[in-house]
Amino acid sequence: MKKNIFLFILFLMNTGFIKSQFQNLGNFDEKPYHFGFALSINNSDYYLQKKSGYTFNNDSLQSLLVLSKPGFTLGVVSSLNINPNFKIRFVLPSLSFQERDIEYRYFDPSDNSQTTYIKSLRPVYLDFPVLLKIRTDRIKNFAIYSIVGFRYGIDMSSNMDVNNSIDLEEQVIKINKTDYGLEIGGGIDLFLDYFKFGIELKLGYGMKNLHYIGTNQLDPNTLEPTKFDNPIESLRSKVWTVSFTFEG
Repeated sequence: MKKNIFLFILFLMNTGFIKSQFQNLGNFDEKPYHFGFALSINNSDYYLQKKSGYTFNNDSLQSLLVLSKPGFTLGVVSSLNINPNFKIRFVLPSLSFQERDIEYRYFDPSDNSQTTYIKSLRPVYLDFPVLLKIRTDRIKNFAIYSIVGFRYGIDMSSNMDVNNSIDLEEQVIKINKTDYGLEIGGGIDLFLDYFKFGIELKLGYGMKNLHYIGTNQLDPNTLEPTKFDNPIESLRSKVWTVSFTFEG
């Protein structure tokens, strides 16, 4: 899949070089706003902070890892032109399908056995990012840009209401329903015959502790934190995203 994406990008860039003596979409920057859509591939992770005072000897826990996984994002792009070099971009709304696993490995010294639990987290965020886009002047049909901004998200598949008074295998790590944070990145704009194609890489850094038990004194569906909650102080989102934008 990565090879096909690379070949696709190379084809578009070669097309641009062949026509570099002509300027496509010459009045593109004169319009006050533009619309389009974005197709994105994301890789989701967490910044995990272990609870203060907790050691890996508690509960015989030997290791605690976050395993990042790929997902995808779909969004509608709206761009407000301040001038050719500064734009405000809204990707409203954006639907982001994310996935991570948290792996717990326990060791039983009585029989030297090891038990592994994998807790999958699959939030589906309705995102509302607002970004400032800072772009260079056009060089024929190319321009390079950086972006920075803020994102607010609502988890449409929140597991906050799950009852955790069940077997260990079925228990879940509860995640708060909303998230917010900063986004920063950059990319390249390719002005083609009929639309502008953008290739973009950005990092989303969550500012909110998403661990539900860590931010609430009482969980109404669980009398006390589960053994999977005990070692976690905070979880903050970290998402790398590669986006392909199409604007007319």
